[in-house]
Amino acid sequence: MAGRAKQLLGHLSSVDMTKDTWQHVALAPPDIIFKLTAAFKADTFEKKVNLGVGAYRDDNGKPWVLPVVKKATQRLLSDESLDHEYLPITGLPQFTESAAKLILGPTSPAILEQRVASVQTISGTGANHLGALFLSRFYEWTDKPKVYLSNPTWANHQPIFKNVGIEPVDYAYYDPETIGLDLKGFTNALSGAPPRSVFLLHACAHNPTGFDPTHEQWKTIANIMLEKKHFAFFDCAYQGFASGDLDNDAWAVRHFIDVGVPSLVCQSFAKNAGLYGERVGALHVVSLSGEASTRVKSQLSVLQRSEISNPPSHGARLVALILNDPELFEEWKRDIKTMANRIISMRDELYRLLTEELQTPGKWDHIVKQIGMFSFIGLNGEESQVMVEAHIYMTSNGRMSMAGLNSKNIRYVAQSIDAIIRHRQ
Repeated sequence: MAGRAKQLLGHLSSVDMTKDTWQHVALAPPDIIFKLTAAFKADTFEKKVNLGVGAYRDDNGKPWVLPVVKKATQRLLSDESLDHEYLPITGLPQFTESAAKLILGPTSPAILEQRVASVQTISGTGANHLGALFLSRFYEWTDKPKVYLSNPTWANHQPIFKNVGIEPVDYAYYDPETIGLDLKGFTNALSGAPPRSVFLLHACAHNPTGFDPTHEQWKTIANIMLEKKHFAFFDCAYQGFASGDLDNDAWAVRHFIDVGVPSLVCQSFAKNAGLYGERVGALHVVSLSGEASTRVKSQLSVLQRSEISNPPSHGARLVALILNDPELFEEWKRDIKTMANRIISMRDELYRLLTEELQTPGKWDHIVKQIGMFSFIGLNGEESQVMVEAHIYMTSNGRMSMAGLNSKNIRYVAQSIDAIIRHRQ
């Protein structure tokens, strides 16, 4: 023993104990949105405005707990039969089944024929990751794994796909000249991509531009995807939250599946139920047969088991209760309209202030043509930084969270935009 101890001490003496194991690890840049939020919180300016974070705020600038969620929470708390045991690997069945009906429609042939494999996920982010991971393992790629993402898109899409070995490639979506949808560029990308390419599509309330295709434009997009045998990777984070109508906001997804475009759908209840921190989401993969769907779900279960084992129960129970109780469901739809209508009213008021009261140079109708939480207002990077210096926190690409506007700060925001535009002239 003495000899072995001496040998060990000799080895340790030759090791440089001052060398940090992780000294080669570079410092990662902070997340842009969270950096903006931190700067906003540290700002002591009385009129400061946070237009960066993608979370609903009421007219007092405060988080809003939906009344229906409060009711559902009280019901859960009074249910003594509930426990804290593990959910199944693929989640709470009452949640996943009702979530699939919500996005696809209760009479969807895919649901009636049991062709949908649904898995509970860690909100929409987890659904995107699990969907991307599943494709990376099982999609029959014609070339190296590649996904087409709109330019611009949600900042987290690129790293999610990169992390599973799928290369992100931009497709044209936003036209800065018209401050609108670049439909020609979009359809050209669809037509020019190799057959069976994977395209990520925002189901509604495109983040960050706020521009969605019309129903007719969606039909054109779907037809090209059918011709080219492309795969639709839908991300749906704002159903109901965009227009205030759950069915209207699910139109594109339902149309694509009805006409036979191969698809999967990532679904989040963070925004439309105000359950940001509960991380409630689902992934739905549509197959051509029930037998294929069974095999798909078995593999999704294996992937989920290796990463999170089991999803959390509380948020899923809340949403399942709301979706399956007719009274709560109707109240939820009213709550959704409350949020959507407040944001729409902020768009209308900002448009009025800029065009009528301030008579700001330029066209501003894009503000009211856009939909959902976000707006590409039309400011460049330098001008967006000027807004931040005026204590109006927004991202450098000119994206504003319309939920951050309220009756107390909207005039200050409009005046700041007006000053920047007049300086531009």
